[in-house]
Amino acid sequence: MTPVISCEHLTHYYGKRKIYEDLNFEVSPGRIVGLLGKNGTGKTTTINILMGYLKPRSGVCRIFGEEVQHVTPATRQRIALLLEGHVQYSYMSIEQIERFYSAFYPKWNRDAYYGLMEKLKVAPGQKISRMSNGQRSQVALGLILAQNADLLVLDDFSLGLDPGYRRLFCEYLRDYAKAEGKTVFLTSHIIQDLEKLVDEVIIMDYGNILVQKEAAALMGEYPGMTLEDIFIELTGKY
Repeated sequence: MTPVISCEHLTHYYGKRKIYEDLNFEVSPGRIVGLLGKNGTGKTTTINILMGYLKPRSGVCRIFGEEVQHVTPATRQRIALLLEGHVQYSYMSIEQIERFYSAFYPKWNRDAYYGLMEKLKVAPGQKISRMSNGQRSQVALGLILAQNADLLVLDDFSLGLDPGYRRLFCEYLRDYAKAEGKTVFLTSHIIQDLEKLVDEVIIMDYGNILVQKEAAALMGEYPGMTLEDIFIELTGKY
């Protein structure tokens, strides 16, 4: 089975500062994979390379079998990207912004958007400008889900979300991805709640990958520890 994402021998520097060297990982179809690491370890750099915004010093990345520097428009439509957890056009209402965005995406799934809004208990006529930062972030996430892409790439999706909203979104995202057969690649430095969301974890530290493994298998190696405990245990040794 062809991986949705494949990175081989990825090496990148900012000036003389090494971000990582000879990085290798894959993401299989239908999986929810979390790239976990402290701030500054290269998570967003990896997203920017995957999206073709940044060219690595060496190595190759592919999405749906195409090199990321030469992704076709048809393949680009299969990818939904969230780089910031806040939504533009805050003067619009929940309903208005859904109608606005839907015009740009032929495969738009309004039920995915309104399902999340229902969990937030917000009325369709509510103005985004009158919502909390956490609720606004959830609107942005709902708009990403509704694009109905085959691959969802979420960079630090929990930014601005309090623990309650993080749990709510993690539950909704997992149910949605599994029901619709979506592949999800997400980054985070906040590990709480992820053990119920991700199928597989890639734990990155400065310069290299410490582990890539099924989340359940990894937790089985550390009985009685949460995923956050394991993350601290592994990254604290380096």
